[in-house]
Amino acid sequence: QVQLVESGGGSVQAGGSLRLSCAVSGHTFSSYVMAWFRQAPGKEREFVASISWSGGRIFYTDSVKGRFTISRDNAKNTVDLQMNSLKPEDTGVYYCAVRPLESGRYDYWGQGLQVTVSS
Repeated sequence: QVQLVESGGGSVQAGGSLRLSCAVSGHTFSSYVMAWFRQAPGKEREFVASISWSGGRIFYTDSVKGRFTISRDNAKNTVDLQMNSLKPEDTGVYYCAVRPLESGRYDYWGQGLQVTVSS
């Protein structure tokens, strides 16, 4: 069974930093995009950032550009999200997700990790 385990969430004051990590295991597919999504209270889940298998294609939602950095380590099957200059509007539950090349869909999701940024 494919498993995505997230770690690194927490609570910080505005302007602070957090680093999230997600480890994938139990998978049989070889090539996949990894991404982060988040869901603020009362809002729909939104895309935050993604990175291709090779690391050559990276996307960020406009609101986090210049503040967040996504990276991956294929040898460890992990993806990280370094979050700097955090704002209260970054508060929410963060989910990592995997999109296998074969399926083209975000088929697998992490358990969710609370990030709280206070003003």
